[in-house]
Amino acid sequence: MQYIIRFFDHPFFIIMGGVTTFIMIFGFLYTIYLVGKGVLPVWYRLGMGLSKRKIAIFADNEFDNLKDILVDSKIFESKNIIKIDKQSIKKAASITLLLVHWKCFESKFDEILNIKNDSDALIIYAPTAEGPIDKNNLEKINLHRNSITVNFKGRLLNDILTCMITTSYKNS
Repeated sequence: MQYIIRFFDHPFFIIMGGVTTFIMIFGFLYTIYLVGKGVLPVWYRLGMGLSKRKIAIFADNEFDNLKDILVDSKIFESKNIIKIDKQSIKKAASITLLLVHWKCFESKFDEILNIKNDSDALIIYAPTAEGPIDKNNLEKINLHRNSITVNFKGRLLNDILTCMITTSYKNS
């Protein structure tokens, strides 16, 4: 046993132990730096988005259904969801996340695009049962940043969460 202890008391092992300890400490501090720089800002944006960010839902008959999907997920608060009807589109100009039920607002779509800022997220919910979005409107949607078309309700929640992370939250 003494032989093993003396073997590891050799200066080579002492130096290698010190170098390895230094590398481990540096690696630990660098990992904390990377988490602080990369992960924490995303968590902060998502947290601010979930707690304070308003979601404008452009819908008539489907509003309650879309709102229930968001509220029932227990991710979004009911107070942050605002109904926008065809007469009050300009009311959504200050809101940074816009959810449009396509069939209801197809005729007012140009007006919605006019109030949308580049940094705002626009999600168009167009269920396949109601028919596809025509090619001209798809090209209009494609010309705007942060614009998404969704055909399924399950995908809708994922896209809203992604938009909250990738677009900025404006403190009003």
